[in-house]
Amino acid sequence: MASTSLSTPLPLPPPHPPTSSALALAHLTQEEHDALQAAVFQRLHPRLYLERYVSERVRPDARLFGEGRGVSVDVGSISTADGSALVRMGETTVVCGVKAEIAEPELDRESLGFLVPNLDLTAMCSPKFKPGPPTEEAQVLSDRLNHALITSNFVSLESLCIHPGKAVWVLYVDATCVNYDGNAFDATLLAMVAALRNTTLPQATYDPETNRTVCSRRLPRVPLQLAKSTPISTSFGIFDSKYVLLDPTAFEEPLLDTSLSIVLGDEGDIVSVAQVGSLVVSVSEGEGEGGEEVRKDVLAECIASAKLRRAEVVDALNVT
Repeated sequence: MASTSLSTPLPLPPPHPPTSSALALAHLTQEEHDALQAAVFQRLHPRLYLERYVSERVRPDARLFGEGRGVSVDVGSISTADGSALVRMGETTVVCGVKAEIAEPELDRESLGFLVPNLDLTAMCSPKFKPGPPTEEAQVLSDRLNHALITSNFVSLESLCIHPGKAVWVLYVDATCVNYDGNAFDATLLAMVAALRNTTLPQATYDPETNRTVCSRRLPRVPLQLAKSTPISTSFGIFDSKYVLLDPTAFEEPLLDTSLSIVLGDEGDIVSVAQVGSLVVSVSEGEGEGGEEVRKDVLAECIASAKLRRAEVVDALNVT
């Protein structure tokens, strides 16, 4: 019986055919391959990904820590609303419409109308939101928006009175986030302010004999009586108890230790401040690695930064 010599090489198995994924990667340029690797690393290790950027004093979208995203404002795009606005802050996009209705005032506030702001974070704007009733985040933001608008007295509730004790205007200020990339509060407040500035109401009169309120179609519509001071919000986040990031994105928000929103008026007066977490950060004093770390409160610095950011946002608002 013939035997096979050990010196005779055994035949090699045929090579496996390349997978479709391997074929796709083979056609990528080196730049595209690096970008894909970075995207995978960002998804698997988001905190480490952000740490590597901020250690170089820059953010993943190439902004500096105290730099906000670009802002654009368009008004009057919803013909069926009494006022409307579309705001883009980076990739975050919010559309807002104002609808006016006539109602009876409250017994103890017979000369005051109503302002009802609401924000809807829909499932289509981000995978983090699911279909169904309003999320807790949307309800919290709506409450904060209401507080900012009422505290600033941007809309005079007295001016919404048609007849004391009988008829007042109710302004439903409904905002919808079309695309969510973080910092929905700043973008939505700006959209609501722009929509209210765009709002006009028909001239209404109350007839005591018929106990009815009539709106004139012949007389020109009148704009709202708004305060000269416009409330503008600037939000910050603190990452790793060291880095203060202005206008955080959707990627940065879940990684933040602290969130801070400052609403300012025209003269730099503080309308409201919402804070979650500590504003005390660690900073190095002295040069080099031997610098001593000290703890300090950054609220004053954030207010100063918010005043500069406010000027940028107001410029975009006044372009409309």
